[in-house]
Amino acid sequence: MSSETNAQVELALAGLLTECLAGAHRKCPRPVVLLVDDSPTNIDVLAKVLEGYDILFATRGAEALERAAAEDPDLILLDVMMPDLDGFEVCQRLKADERLRKIPVVFVTALSQEMNEARGLDIGAVDYVTKPINSAIVRARVRNHLELKLARDLLERRAVVDGLTGLANRRRFDEFLEHEWRRAARNGLPLSLVMLDIDLFKDYNDLYGHPAGDACLRQVAGAVAASLKRPADLAARFGGDELACLLPETDAAGACLVAQHIRDSVGALALPHGQSSVSTVVTVSEGVVTSCPACEEMPTAVLVEAADRLLYAAKRAGRNRMVVGQR
Repeated sequence: MSSETNAQVELALAGLLTECLAGAHRKCPRPVVLLVDDSPTNIDVLAKVLEGYDILFATRGAEALERAAAEDPDLILLDVMMPDLDGFEVCQRLKADERLRKIPVVFVTALSQEMNEARGLDIGAVDYVTKPINSAIVRARVRNHLELKLARDLLERRAVVDGLTGLANRRRFDEFLEHEWRRAARNGLPLSLVMLDIDLFKDYNDLYGHPAGDACLRQVAGAVAASLKRPADLAARFGGDELACLLPETDAAGACLVAQHIRDSVGALALPHGQSSVSTVVTVSEGVVTSCPACEEMPTAVLVEAADRLLYAAKRAGRNRMVVGQR
């Protein structure tokens, strides 16, 4: 990589970090640090050193794993010598868990031999601090690792979010569909999909211009996102003005309620559409499909294709409506 490219990468990361930290000061909760040590005295010392962060603690390895799974801390400071599971084992289990592996782990221990430090780093720790601790060094290292995690989290969010609408992007939709399809097949659960697009959106752009079209799409996307009330549901931009809502554990009746709520919410925006042949305001057409996958190996494309066919049936039938089906 050239020096010019390196400089560009460093500048981009610096900008991301500044943005992320500014957001943290404005509206985000304080970073959460989990302290794991079998000595309450050591935990108390570290907690005082890290004043300004939200502190969790555990005095046993198994308890640390439980707290990490329940609380999703931003950083874990982990002692090695503990009575049940030692720190190395705890770290290995954290890194083996898909939900927890991205939490950075810093060993804080009296074991100072190079072989112990090398082992800790080899199994996935990001740093290794020896006791007795130097307060200034611990604070600096914790701050640095938290800043790196904030920047990484922001990069990951950007990778799965559509820049125009703020909804999930197509990549995130495909990943989520694959995961929920397999889960539905394993557990015999229904999975519903609502595909929709803005009626006569090309005509809207031709009349009002593309900046106005972008603003319209953002408002419709906001109405769609607000119509999904469960954290388990996903709203995504599928492509162009086509949006998708994936509804796990939702039967056909529940999916129709969501789809109707979306149509009502978009209508309530009352965005004028002077070129529409179906209404004086912006409307949407929807294809709604529900499936209970017979096996995990069935291709997820069958659900998308079925919803897309129903969406086009709604448009052929006159737009500003939903068409419902089963797969």
